[in-house]
Amino acid sequence: RDTELPRSPPAAAEPRHASPAAPRRLREKLRTAARMAGPPDRTAQQGQGGESRAQPAGSEPPARDTPQRAAFRFDYERFRRSLRHPVRGGRRAEDPETRARRMKIREMMKFAWDNYRHYALGKNELRPLTRNGHVGNMFGGLRGATVIDALDTLYIMELEEEFQEAKQWVEKSFDLNVVSQLLAVPAVFKNKALELGEKLLPAFNTPTGIPRGGSLSSPCSGMSWSWGWASAGSSILAEFGTLHLEFLHLSELSGNPPCLSLPQVKNIRRVLSRVEKPQGLYPNFLSPVTGSWVQHHVSIGGLGDSFYEYLIKSWLMSDKKDSEAKKMYDDALEAIEKHLVKKSAGGLTYIAEWRGGILDHKMGHLACFSGGMIALGAQQGPEERRQRHMGLAAEITSTCHESYARSDTGLGPEAFRFDAGSEATATRLSERYYILRPEVVESYMYLWRLTHEPKYRLWGWEVVQALEKHCRVEAGFSGIRDVYTTTPTHDNMQQSFFLAETLKYLYLLFCEDDVLSLEDWVFNTEAHPLPINHTDLKA
Repeated sequence: RDTELPRSPPAAAEPRHASPAAPRRLREKLRTAARMAGPPDRTAQQGQGGESRAQPAGSEPPARDTPQRAAFRFDYERFRRSLRHPVRGGRRAEDPETRARRMKIREMMKFAWDNYRHYALGKNELRPLTRNGHVGNMFGGLRGATVIDALDTLYIMELEEEFQEAKQWVEKSFDLNVVSQLLAVPAVFKNKALELGEKLLPAFNTPTGIPRGGSLSSPCSGMSWSWGWASAGSSILAEFGTLHLEFLHLSELSGNPPCLSLPQVKNIRRVLSRVEKPQGLYPNFLSPVTGSWVQHHVSIGGLGDSFYEYLIKSWLMSDKKDSEAKKMYDDALEAIEKHLVKKSAGGLTYIAEWRGGILDHKMGHLACFSGGMIALGAQQGPEERRQRHMGLAAEITSTCHESYARSDTGLGPEAFRFDAGSEATATRLSERYYILRPEVVESYMYLWRLTHEPKYRLWGWEVVQALEKHCRVEAGFSGIRDVYTTTPTHDNMQQSFFLAETLKYLYLLFCEDDVLSLEDWVFNTEAHPLPINHTDLKA
């Protein structure tokens, strides 16, 4: 029945967890190709525990010469010198409790990784109850998604042995003919990332240049298909709107060769600038043929979420030079404030969904990332607007915290509503599950970094305790089917984003601010860091 989740995802029934959340997963194939094309930081530095940094094997990438184009070489050493802080921060005194909590999260990451490696290495995700792997087709044919997702988390947490295991698997076993999200040896992985760029070019061959929904999900097979929740033949805002960061950085790494589709990605903004926005809002579905909206459903959660996120982060990643992205973000947020931000009878601020002018008074867990996004975007501009946006970010994050606090497990449901006398609780059986999602702790991390209010660390630690109590099983971590029972049933899936996002954000919440400093890095929609472009890095 559609009112409850299946006990385990059937082998042939894909995509798994079919819901508006899944477009966020589609970007697994794109999100780190650019970031991972270069090696990890080699700045001479020691870890907080005294461990030496991982040293990547580095050889200069071969030039991609053409008769019309000079060879390009990315200056990695200049890039490292441009960073204002060591990637993993510097050693400094800290209180024992904060360090102990960070080390606990590190232990959780090691536990999740060790069980994946033992039972499911090479598969996309671990099924911890049955102790085997899951492949599916959510990743467009990719195998080893958890390895790719875990790489930078292992590195940041100074799990050196585990990082080397993951890197070795990528070097020896990662299938180039699947997809490229790459780290370590530039000569090998940068070329793979460029090949991915070439394989994605056909997705932009539409009358408007907007990729059809699902066409980015299978770059190797060349097949195009739509997810079940996408309007037939339409493009999804959170899919085609979540390409800019990765393609921009890959272009910088490679000298923007003709094989890359950066111009096509930039064309997306031109199409969106021409189309009329109802009330200034961006609906979730666009026709790739006509460039018109297919439906007037607006959501800051699933189907829309990361489009807004990438506008403000494109501006930050450009070292605040991409004024077009900043204006689009400011205008979109103004419309959201005016039409979607509401306050419940009990005083909770939330962002409703909009369906052709009629409000649906609910928030999805995915929409809880918006507290962090709004706080991040509030750091520039007039003081009055900065204070208003920081207040809005804090209120939304507090509401998302309430969705956790009002459950029996201390974990939040997939969606929660503000109607029929209920507030910040799921009122439908189909919305009561939790699949190890990161968006709430993501906002905790940003709000902590930008305000240093102790409550965000306290709330984050409550999540750690709830994960340990209700989601940790003998062979990994599992989502649960009902957050409103103290004896929940597990869904037998350790999501790859749990290692990429949830544990990383929790770890950073208990780190000093110079660990993956927001002055040097932006996090893409799956929490993989991309560098802010402080300088021209052409050698």
